[in-house]
Amino acid sequence: MTSQNRRGAGRAARHQQRQTKGAIAHPCPPGQIGGAYRPLSDKGVQDIIDTAYRLLAEIGMGEVPPQLQEMALAGGATLNEEGRLCYSRALVEDVINQAPKQFPLYGRNPAHDIEIGGDRVYYGTGGAAVQTLDPATGLYRAATLHDLYEFARLADQMENLSWFTRICVATDVPDIFELDINTVYALIAGTEKPVGTSFSLGNAVAPSISLFDAAMGGEGSFAKRPCCKVHISPIISPLKYGEDAFDVAIEAIKHNMTVNAIIAAQSGATAPAPLAGMLAQTTAETMAALMMVHFIKPGHPMIFSNWPFVVDLRTGSFSGSGGEIAVLNAGAAQISNALGLVSGVASSMADAKAVDAQMGMEKGTSSLAAGLAGANMIYESSGMMASLLGASFEAMILDNEMLAVNQRTIRGIEVTEETLGFAAIEKAVYGEGHFLGGDHTMNAMLRDYYYPKLANRDSPTVWEETGAKDAWTVAGETLATLQAEPRETYLSQAADDKIRSDFTIHLSRDVVYR
Repeated sequence: MTSQNRRGAGRAARHQQRQTKGAIAHPCPPGQIGGAYRPLSDKGVQDIIDTAYRLLAEIGMGEVPPQLQEMALAGGATLNEEGRLCYSRALVEDVINQAPKQFPLYGRNPAHDIEIGGDRVYYGTGGAAVQTLDPATGLYRAATLHDLYEFARLADQMENLSWFTRICVATDVPDIFELDINTVYALIAGTEKPVGTSFSLGNAVAPSISLFDAAMGGEGSFAKRPCCKVHISPIISPLKYGEDAFDVAIEAIKHNMTVNAIIAAQSGATAPAPLAGMLAQTTAETMAALMMVHFIKPGHPMIFSNWPFVVDLRTGSFSGSGGEIAVLNAGAAQISNALGLVSGVASSMADAKAVDAQMGMEKGTSSLAAGLAGANMIYESSGMMASLLGASFEAMILDNEMLAVNQRTIRGIEVTEETLGFAAIEKAVYGEGHFLGGDHTMNAMLRDYYYPKLANRDSPTVWEETGAKDAWTVAGETLATLQAEPRETYLSQAADDKIRSDFTIHLSRDVVYR
């Protein structure tokens, strides 16, 4: 066989390998090792942590629910002269030592299980947008239960989203209890990935667990594989507890739900404007949330979600994007990781209203900073728009590709004898004078490079000949294709019958079983 024939046969074999599903390792799968970006010095991290301990020991927490105060005092907390609940540094450090440092996040389908903690970085959704960017009009309208279901279905198809948290509020379900139940139903019907939701009141938790049990095979199934985490905001900044979140936490922990305790203070409004002071306060508040969970059930899994938010101090309005929020959330991840806790932060909360260059700049900056800092769970990373007021299907599709690029960046550059390529360079110099088509190049092509599906790399001429489409248009066409494809049914008819006989479900069967 000639050398030309051998090269042709090699290319054919590699082409066949690329066509074989699962044969090639993805060059940038979720779960890359982060931590290379460190916006805080080691001393800065320690100073912030020390100040957080001091805040809890000397200023303490106000508006403590009576049941929590009783638990805390029995567990070693004290009251200061102003009647505020105080935690000594030694007590907080002991609770941190008892907190799980890694634990699984389950999907209904075990193929979607992930282990969170350590240095692994995963991206997923979050938020509670009240508006949806309508694909047909390009304008915002009130978000609906159907939207939530469609977002869940779309997230299920996005390979770089590791979980789906309720991204929008079904504003067409006015009853609070029915809203919580129907939100859970949309999650169950839409995806088998790990999911997350919040509850307005504690009395909706147990009924919601019955929906999961019905979908997962019967009573007690959820507790064995808790595939939904509960999102609570247990702190009212500055340094006060919220009673409703405490009630929800008690009920959720009874059913073995992982707790995502979100602290969302706003700089210059409910927390100090200087970034270091803000991080000191929010770290203390997230520690206080951990103390609450510990007193309910020691060692229960909790995601240490320190989400420092930013207020535009010129207007007082919330700002979801910018350099400050990017560096704050990266710093929050760095602090949580220094404490050894499972970290959660927020990113990609674009202030942009349209799927445009502003959106891309804002999302890319904050999501990459959080990933490089080593946050274990990065929320709001897909689909969020308009400073958390809106959600977009097209943005979710584009964000999915952005997250692949992020994971590739986080992965970094591996230096080995193979990747240094001395032998390949020698062969090219004394041989054909280039690296095209060689095994060294082809192996790197499959291993080291990510090839976007949506980003356009054509020449201007080809781009014009194929319609001169912008990213929003391409994402819209992709959305239409995905929504037209046959869908998996994640909820059996028997389970659906049981759920609908027990509760008022507003999403029609025709939508779920089309």
